[in-house]
Amino acid sequence: MTFETRLRDNAARTEALLGDLLSSNPRTDEITRPENLLNAMRHGVLNGGKRLRPFLVIETAALLGGDATAALHVGAALECLHCYSLVHDDLPAMDNDDLRRGQPTVHRKFDEATAILAGDSLLTLAFDIIASPETTLPDDRRATLVLALAKAAGIGGMAGGQALDLAAESQAPDEGGVITLQAMKTGALIRFACEAGAIIAGSISTERTRLRSYGEKIGLAFQLADDLLDLTSDAATMGKATGKDAARGKGTLVALRGSDWGRSRLRELVSEASDLLTPYGKRADILIETARFVAERKN
Repeated sequence: MTFETRLRDNAARTEALLGDLLSSNPRTDEITRPENLLNAMRHGVLNGGKRLRPFLVIETAALLGGDATAALHVGAALECLHCYSLVHDDLPAMDNDDLRRGQPTVHRKFDEATAILAGDSLLTLAFDIIASPETTLPDDRRATLVLALAKAAGIGGMAGGQALDLAAESQAPDEGGVITLQAMKTGALIRFACEAGAIIAGSISTERTRLRSYGEKIGLAFQLADDLLDLTSDAATMGKATGKDAARGKGTLVALRGSDWGRSRLRELVSEASDLLTPYGKRADILIETARFVAERKN
């Protein structure tokens, strides 16, 4: 199976599960699901996307022999959390975006209050999914996943990175500050996605560290590619506004070092990520292709 086919197949499986999780039928211990809020959540999640983060959970777990059904559920949980962050980032008080994945952002299609509640609900649903008995893992592994995701999403991870990103609009950080910001805002969830595969498989700590390091490399590559696309692509291709960082005076590594440096650094990151997977031989081919895809993507 080619990388592209595998990416599409895993995305389809993830979306099918997300559709079930976001159905109108109340789950155990729920009284009801308000229709407007549910529709906003569905719009924020079921509106396309590559589903890269769930893909990484599924494929890193597969590499180490982890349970495929559990990996699918953890990937869906991570996608709920990722999409919550997008819904909130798009709000007028944050990035003030009207377009996401080629469609109106949640606060534009519904309203700001509903968008906030939709994001809140997706965030909490992520931990609901992981902690649920339907995620068929030993209790200690589910607890480890909950803790790791909480750290990746919170003040020392994604949310903290977003705070640094907002602060960067008034005072551009130096290169070290940009690296820290991006490792938190973008990199934290990608690192978790890769580390989660090792947790699901019950692997030893060295495996977990190795896959976390792989996630760090491709997380950096993802943001660097995003910075290049923000300069060179257009809204029709990206499905969202471009040129925002330059317009707001935000510092990026590409702005500080230049596009040629950015492309060279991307090649280095792909090589570094691939080297980390050497012990797995041919079994790691799909993750090596993933690193290339992250660096070379067009949207």
